[in-house]
Amino acid sequence: MSIAAVPAEQLLYRPEEAAKALRIGRSMVYEEIRLGRLRTVRIGRRRLVPPEYIAEYVELLKREAEATA
Repeated sequence: MSIAAVPAEQLLYRPEEAAKALRIGRSMVYEEIRLGRLRTVRIGRRRLVPPEYIAEYVELLKREAEATA
């Protein structure tokens, strides 16, 4: 009898994975990173996005939507 391993929650997303999670294009993710609206962490030369930064970005979008409504 084998016990299936429970997948660990993903701690860091590549920009392409963050784009998929946010349902936006890869180039839009890089633009938002460039503008400082979507924060990242660096490991060596790689830029990675923690889930809490994705949630923070979504909250920013909500605040902007409420401000223009």
